Amino acid sequence: MTDAPSAQLSQARDQALSVRALYEVLEERFNGRTWSLHELLIGFGNDVGQIGRLLLAREGTWPIEGDAEADLHHKLSESIWWVFVLADKLDIDIDIDTAYASTMSTIRAGLEASIARTGP
Repeated sequence: MTDAPSAQLSQARDQALSVRALYEVLEERFNGRTWSLHELLIGFGNDVGQIGRLLLAREGTWPIEGDAEADLHHKLSESIWWVFVLADKLDIDIDIDTAYASTMSTIRAGLEASIARTGP
């Protein structure tokens, strides 16, 4: 497994922000303004809650109409979208590819060190 950054995250971010811009057009038309950071966070939280319900539906403990697996794929993808949107709204201007690779490398090193210390 490589820790080299992939341009795919930058492309995903650009695509997410392009979709967000379309939402903003509709928000302006229907509400006279775009969503605030608070409203965006509520939207994200709502989707995270739906993921929990979809996991229960997938296990058969929460009845839903429709395809829990397909809905789960959609909501997980949408949650990635929310992260890019929130980072942009917070003016967190980072090289997402490098930051992600660095973060995963740091986490991996910490986990590997813990595993080595604890032994089987």
